[in-house]
Amino acid sequence: MKRTFYLLSRPFVWLWKFLSSGLTVLSNLIFLALVALAVTAVLYTPEVRVPMHSALLLAPEGDIVEQRSPMDPITKILNRLADNSLREETFLQDILDTIQTAGDDRRIKLLVLNTNRMGNASLDQIRTIGAALDTFKGTGKKVIAVGDNFNQAQYYLASWADKIYLHPMGAVNIRGFSVFRFYARELLDKLAVNFHVFRVGTFKSAVEPLLRDDMSTEEKENTGLWLGKLWDIYCDDIVKHRRLERQVFLDNVNQTVAQLSSVGGDRARLALATGLVDGLKNHREIEELLIQEVGAAPGKDGFNSIGFQEYLDTVTPSYTDSQEKKELIGIITVSGNILPGKGAAGQIGADDLIKRIRKARQDARVKAIVLRIATGGGSAFASELIREELAAARKDGKIVVVSMGAMAASGGYWLAAEADAIVAAPTTLTGSIGIFGAIPTVDKTLAKIGLHSDGIGTTNIAHFGNLARPMSETEASAMQMDVERGYRQFIDIVAKGRHLSADQVEKLAEGRVWDGATALKLGLVDRLGDLHDAVDEAAKRAKIPAESGYYLELTPDNYLERLKRAEQPVEALMARLWPTALVPDSLRRPIAEQLDVFLPGNNDPEGIYCHSLLPLSALSFQ
Repeated sequence: MKRTFYLLSRPFVWLWKFLSSGLTVLSNLIFLALVALAVTAVLYTPEVRVPMHSALLLAPEGDIVEQRSPMDPITKILNRLADNSLREETFLQDILDTIQTAGDDRRIKLLVLNTNRMGNASLDQIRTIGAALDTFKGTGKKVIAVGDNFNQAQYYLASWADKIYLHPMGAVNIRGFSVFRFYARELLDKLAVNFHVFRVGTFKSAVEPLLRDDMSTEEKENTGLWLGKLWDIYCDDIVKHRRLERQVFLDNVNQTVAQLSSVGGDRARLALATGLVDGLKNHREIEELLIQEVGAAPGKDGFNSIGFQEYLDTVTPSYTDSQEKKELIGIITVSGNILPGKGAAGQIGADDLIKRIRKARQDARVKAIVLRIATGGGSAFASELIREELAAARKDGKIVVVSMGAMAASGGYWLAAEADAIVAAPTTLTGSIGIFGAIPTVDKTLAKIGLHSDGIGTTNIAHFGNLARPMSETEASAMQMDVERGYRQFIDIVAKGRHLSADQVEKLAEGRVWDGATALKLGLVDRLGDLHDAVDEAAKRAKIPAESGYYLELTPDNYLERLKRAEQPVEALMARLWPTALVPDSLRRPIAEQLDVFLPGNNDPEGIYCHSLLPLSALSFQ
């Protein structure tokens, strides 16, 4: 019976094998064809034709970044085919190169700035773009800004335009700057987690979220000083660009609610009445205005224009390597918390950064290194490893210049202090010279669920580091000594690097945060400027042309490994537990930036940190 069934079923088995193998072959052929098509599409780039007397449409998408996110070759191909659908960021240097090239391009008549899809951007980044727009306008060309709505960062950039137009149902949302952090003392008490904190410095407030449920008086004093100075810069730029009276502008912001009632709650009319915009126009009216400026697009609807990404293909990128160059300035850009190991996207992994510095150090053509950094700090040990590699580069005869972004504080200042020169923006937050230790113990937490820890060791200190055991006085004493030693080391590094006495550094330390302009007066930085100025400084000191600069990227050996590290661990976990609909990105990002430095694998091996714990995302001032 079984044999009969087997004989009857054999033809069907053969048929199925034939069909399945045929389908496999067919699917493989289709896949190979798609890959070939994708590669062809990427390799074949049609010539970009820039129309005469056209408008350049500059519309930044996503966050403005200074370090490109790594993307493997296949993803790049698919992204290109999908019209860059994965692009959720815009490289700052691409914007600057585009504006500079367009200013000298006789085919470009004006620039249209659309900020609708612009994400996070720091004040120093926007001011750098604004300087490029000023140069563009200096050629006699106009800049027109348009937007459906403007948040504070978007409007700040738009203020550099000759004219600003807002949608009739839009708004300009200027409300002032603020710093709010999450404080977890009550939460830790409810979880019975005992965070043992050791610190040096009255103003070292990074640990306050672990010890308090509110901001201390000292922290409010220090934060209020630098926050007020950044707000002054923001206001001064806007009233200058819009030709407004400063006090009138400030009164308008403070009286927004009262003034809204005078225009029937119409925020667009209020923006027009207070001089923040030049007109209220819908999309069709904007198009008609631009047609009057540059004419209609030949053969299609709309005005005569070329998009940012399309025009970028015609631009020669700044800071690229060329074999004709015999002398180079290696530019390394990093941002995020400073952590031991490799780190993930949005983090500064010490191992990865050291590899890039070492690559520049061992390249005979590289005469100088410019480290562009944006960080609130992190692991003291990781910061020291990076400082040691920079010191080795200087010992090998390389000039080292640190360019500070939105923030380069605490651990960021630790590794920068001994550079040949430090360049900061007026709005950079730096200093925060202080250190702390933070170690949790969870013995009470475990006891709540009936779990206890007990045992025996061969020495009096064998239990040190056991999080399931209460921390003894001897362990706490040892930890405090480690922190005090680390603080003295920090002071000595700054004193040596900045040519100050230890007593002078002490007066600037204790965790105080300084804005860039004040830091210059105090001798903590050497000059004010952006990345371009830092490259010029490096070129001058190395006695080579400033055009020798190039971005030094570390190509990942294993793209699968890089993909595993594509997200910050805390942010990835929060995204899974609480979808964006429940916890928006504006909340999830700062929480992740505050907490990921303490995660296993990210934390300092001794639990000692030089960190401000002020999230970089808080400095976008949206």
